[in-house]
Amino acid sequence: MCTATTTTVRSADGTPIGVLSLGRGPGLVVVPGNNRRATHYETLARELADDFTVHLVDRRGRGQSGPQGPHYSIEAEAADVYAVLRETDSDLLFGHSHGGLVALHLALWRPVDALCVYEPVVSIGGSFDASWLPEFRRQLAVGRHGAAMATFLKGTRIVPMGDAPMFVYRAVAELLLHGANGAETRALMSATPAEVAEIARLDSDGRRYASIQSPTLLLGGGRTADYLTTALRRLHQLMPDSECRIRPELDHHAPDFLAPRTVANEIKAFIADRRTEHVEMGIRGAVRA
Repeated sequence: MCTATTTTVRSADGTPIGVLSLGRGPGLVVVPGNNRRATHYETLARELADDFTVHLVDRRGRGQSGPQGPHYSIEAEAADVYAVLRETDSDLLFGHSHGGLVALHLALWRPVDALCVYEPVVSIGGSFDASWLPEFRRQLAVGRHGAAMATFLKGTRIVPMGDAPMFVYRAVAELLLHGANGAETRALMSATPAEVAEIARLDSDGRRYASIQSPTLLLGGGRTADYLTTALRRLHQLMPDSECRIRPELDHHAPDFLAPRTVANEIKAFIADRRTEHVEMGIRGAVRA
């Protein structure tokens, strides 16, 4: 089993960004989702480690990284990931959920050889409902973490429970907050308000993403909230060099928890196909010359 190493990269504004690295081969940077740290993607990284050197980012506000800061924005997070790409000499990028949104915004100004995103939380035409955010903030401010987590789960619908009543969400929240990783989960919740506010601020018709030139895999699951897969399909319509794959058996937590091997295989296949296309284009160009 390959050994993981931990390093720190400085972002453009001086914020330290923790990075967990393992594997061998071309560099692939992984950007985690909300309430997630680099360590939550270690199984995914090990599935990729025979083909790539995988660099798992602790986004700001987590682990060894610095705080979100008073001027938090998606642009600041994109700058963090760019610093990791540059420091590790990587040109492959994967982002999950909020990390997928960060990856898309980085690709708007810094193309990569291959961009893969799993259910990025992109709000198109108000598709992401953030009306629950004020209540979440109030609950978090008075230390009602269980109630706040239930509000988050029901509001985002990232757990496939349909229209279950709030007491069901409260039960799931209590399991999350009192399990083996409960203390860490409670600590990570403090980063949620700023991130959700950014998702709402960035709501648009989606056309900004049409300028992304990187070859892109838009990946999602059939057992997830419809606003996430609808956004994927819309992005596919808009982005000139993209593929959209919806795996019916997967839900939102496939990369970090339920199906990392399946997601890793999708990433590997997409990058391999793109490399083959690149080689074939080079051969055709040489023949024409």
